Amino acid sequence: MMAASFATLPTLSLVNTSRRRIDSYSSKKRVGVVRCCSGGDIPEYKQVQRGGGGGTLKECAITLALSLGMIAGGGAPSIAYAANPAIPQVSVLISGPPIKDPGALLRYALPIDNKAIRQVQKPLEDITDSLKIAGVKALDSVERNVRQASRSLQQGKSMIVAGFAESKKDHGHELIGKLEAGMQDMLQIVEDRKRDAVAPKQKEILQYVGGIEEYMVDGFPYDVPEEYRNMPLLKGRATVDMKVKIKDNPNLEDCVFRIVLDGYNAPVTAGNFVDLVERHFYDGMEIQRSDGFVVQTGDPEGPAEGFIDPSTEKVRTVPLEIMVEGKKTPFYGSTLEELGLYKAQVMLPFNAFGTMAMARDEFENDSGSSQVFWLLKESELTPSNSNILDGRYAVFGYVTQNEDFLADLKVGDVIESIQVVSGLDNLVNPSYKIAG
Repeated sequence: MMAASFATLPTLSLVNTSRRRIDSYSSKKRVGVVRCCSGGDIPEYKQVQRGGGGGTLKECAITLALSLGMIAGGGAPSIAYAANPAIPQVSVLISGPPIKDPGALLRYALPIDNKAIRQVQKPLEDITDSLKIAGVKALDSVERNVRQASRSLQQGKSMIVAGFAESKKDHGHELIGKLEAGMQDMLQIVEDRKRDAVAPKQKEILQYVGGIEEYMVDGFPYDVPEEYRNMPLLKGRATVDMKVKIKDNPNLEDCVFRIVLDGYNAPVTAGNFVDLVERHFYDGMEIQRSDGFVVQTGDPEGPAEGFIDPSTEKVRTVPLEIMVEGKKTPFYGSTLEELGLYKAQVMLPFNAFGTMAMARDEFENDSGSSQVFWLLKESELTPSNSNILDGRYAVFGYVTQNEDFLADLKVGDVIESIQVVSGLDNLVNPSYKIAG
């Protein structure tokens, strides 16, 4: 992971985040994290030096811009920035709050363009905000959300049905029926004033929405570049369960993290990981870094920093792989800064707690292999595309169950197993089937 430092400013510091110890500058894969703090004592930011008690949101944005200018200008040890973004571009830091729910991020990342189902999806997701209202008054807002979604479903049903892939229409109709029944159940929950039952039902019906949207994807939507075509590729999505033995939490000995891997937007990166999972590469491996910002593993024993492919006796590496909105295929081998795409929106942003990405060497974009990390940080100050992670590291999945327990993982906790529970048939060119 990337480690760097520069002159500390009142509201901003760049934290050394090496793989094994906070104070270590090892040569292993690195990722840098900028932490910006405004106002009071927020737990995630306790190690940030705040000088005179912290700064305003505007000050944090300006400080970030000035700090990036220092780095690009050579006034301090450099980070891999291709150019210095102008200060006005930092205004996106104070735009609307990012989507942080992993399920929603995965739904919006699907390669579909069906406005009718999105109009159903949005008010159902807004139930989360409705539940922030105190007491049973929240239920009135929930009812409005559900009725709006129900109207959108009835008005747009023909467009939704027309969007199904031909081979998936029967399953799609079935899910529409379940969605309609689920929304009726939600209205009954509201009528019965059972506030605690809203969130579980919301999760259920949004799973139906996600299923409907997945049935709109007709095969894999593009060709992977020829130079990567023979590598393990995940042409679709897969779900894995990662079981970890937790040592220091007396209330939690074993925890299973469910992770959805997105091959639509990162087929090479996700395919490489699934292939390693099927090789049992991670089984028995320890958590190798946990510093409050990321949890990381994947560094094998010995001098190699990644997976040594028995067929070549060399470390297998994958290219940096970034998909942005409006493009049909990912960019390979370059960060978005290097491409000059400062305002491009990535399809898989570092918004959610438990975002999963590939670690790499700081100055070698295509050096990812087996070391992966999960982000433990959410920040309203650094939404999508306004932090030093989006567009620089390849996200390929999100933890969708038990993600909160990632913060309990410590160095030395053991990954007992990672198993593919669905989507293995989407893996092509699986090298784990090759002898050796």
